[in-house]
Amino acid sequence: MNMTNVSQTKPSMESNVLLYGTSKICHVDPKVVNKRLKEKFGQESPLVTLQGKTVEYLRMCIDYTVKGKVKISIYDYIDKMLAEFPSDMNGVSTTPAALHLFNVDDGSEKLDKDKAQLFHHLVAKLLYLS
Repeated sequence: MNMTNVSQTKPSMESNVLLYGTSKICHVDPKVVNKRLKEKFGQESPLVTLQGKTVEYLRMCIDYTVKGKVKISIYDYIDKMLAEFPSDMNGVSTTPAALHLFNVDDGSEKLDKDKAQLFHHLVAKLLYLS
C-alpha cells in the first residue's frame, strides 16, 4: 500500500482517512485530504472517501480508535457469510483436506442450478477470507 502522510497541524482533531485503490492519505483536517486528492488525482473518475475513526473497506473494518495502533478485522464479513449458508450445508471436519478430496463420485446426485451457484458463491467468499 502506498502511503502519503500529510503533516498534522491540529493533532487534537479526529483523524480522517481516505482509501483509494492502493493509496492512503491521512490528515486531521479533511480540507487537506481534499486538497491532496485534487493534486494527486485531479478530476479523474469519481472517488469514494472514507473518513473517521473506523472505516469499512473491502469488507474489512479498519479501526483507528486506539492512538498509534490500527486494528483490522473481518468479523462482520464472516458472520454475514455464515448466515448465507443453508441449514443443510452444515457439518464438522477435523481438517479441510480430507483424503478423499480429489476423488470423484460419478454416482452422486448433482446440485440443482441455484444450489450450485450458491455453493460456488460461498467458495469464492471463503477464498477471499483465506
